[in-house]
This record gives sequence, structure tokens and C-alpha cells, in this order.
Amino acid sequence: MIEPSIFEQYEALLRSESPVALATVIEGPDVGTKLLVQPAAAPIGSLGHPELDRVVARDAVAELEAARSGVRSYGPEGQITPEDLIDQPTVRVFIESHAPPPQMWIFGAVDFTAALARVAKVLGYRVTVCDAREVFATRRRFPMADEVKVTWPSPVFDELGSKLGSRDAVCILTHDPKFDVPAVQGALATRVGYIGVMGSRKTHAKRMERLTAVGVTSEDSERLMSPIGLDLGARTPEETAVSICAEIIARRTGRHVPSLRDSSGDIH
Repeated sequence: MIEPSIFEQYEALLRSESPVALATVIEGPDVGTKLLVQPAAAPIGSLGHPELDRVVARDAVAELEAARSGVRSYGPEGQITPEDLIDQPTVRVFIESHAPPPQMWIFGAVDFTAALARVAKVLGYRVTVCDAREVFATRRRFPMADEVKVTWPSPVFDELGSKLGSRDAVCILTHDPKFDVPAVQGALATRVGYIGVMGSRKTHAKRMERLTAVGVTSEDSERLMSPIGLDLGARTPEETAVSICAEIIARRTGRHVPSLRDSSGDIH
């Protein structure tokens, strides 16, 4: 059986929206050699030396995490420090990363959900709406979502939570303790970059009592943005959606902005 070429495997991974990086030597020995890198699989191909392959594969995974491409310089055996590169030819490697779209999971098929899903889609998110109530969680109500799941939060996190990363967001818009407590617990068990929970300060205080009772610590609660969104004075679902997405962007980029969580006045 003939093994598929590196380009055929690359194409298949791109079509399936799997995270993948292609490293190519653009200067130095072995120009044109390639290494195909996935986060949880052995690299395919070679750049000319096993140690160079190992170091580039490590760096390619880091570039995938950041959804970033760029050129890196090494020694012919993977050296990366200046003293190791003295009298050595420089190998320049272009790492082209293809990360899947960031994900936004929205828990609660409520009035604000459709507005948030629309704004998230404009920003390039793959949006999943989840609610246990079959009458509310319908494709007709949320045609803009990529997926609508009729289920409780725990099965979703058990099956797919490990795939969430720093670029992704979980937004919990329901006030039902049977739903929002397991949703918060599930989100906290992942590496997701943003966890926003809708509700007034009074609602969140009561929610925190329930979360504490099930083992959520004060350190865990620091990851929760609640009340959700920036302090923009948003009133409508659409304005609230903008404030939530703006907060997600600010948290991802490290900007200090006036979040409702950190203010003390009215949230509307």
C-alpha cells in the first residue's frame, strides 16, 4: 500500500479543519524539505536532522496554539542559542500554521443567545448553542449557529472539553442552577480562555454559593467573568452581545478594559 504524500495528508487535515502546521526549510542545507506537525501525533517528514525535527515540531505546536505563522532560525542540528550557532550555517524555517476557527459555546437558548451567536460569527467563531430544553434549542431559532445541541452541559464537556484552548470562549447565559452550575464546573475543568456567566451581581453571589458547595474554589472563580461583558451601558441583546465579544477580545489580547465584573455600579 502506497503511503499518501505529505501534501495529500496536509490537504486532508486542512479539509477536516484539524490543527496542523507545515514547516519548510527556506534557507540553509536541505532547502525545500518539509515537516508536517499536528499537536497530538508524530511529525511526518524530515528537515534533515532528527534533533532539528524535534525542536521545529515543538515550536510548530506553540505557533498553532497562538494561531500564528512565521520564520524561525536554527542551527543544522536544531541549535537555538547564539553561542551554539557560531561557525554553523543558519537554517531558516517557515512554519505555516493552520488552526481551526476559535470556538464559542453558548449555554442557554435564551433571548440574548441569537444576538451573541450572530456577533460571534462575524468575528469568525464556530458557534455551538446548547440547552437541555428541546423546545428552545432548535435550528429554527438559531440558524446562525454552526451546531445546536439538545443536551445538558456535562456530556458536552466530557466529550469535547479537552479540545477547548486559549482562543475559545464559553458563555453561560442561563440562570437555572441545574444548568449553569454544571456548565461552570465543566468550563473550569478545561483550558478555555474565556468563561462568561450572565446574571446580576446578586444572582452571581447566589450562584457562587452553589459553586462553592460543589467544590469550586476562590482561585477557580477568578476565571469567571460575571456579570458578563464590558461596562458599556449595553441594554439590548445586540448591545450586550457586542459588550461580551469586546470583553473576550480584551481578555485574549491582555488589554485592561472596564469589565462589569470589576465595577460596582448598575450593570445596565
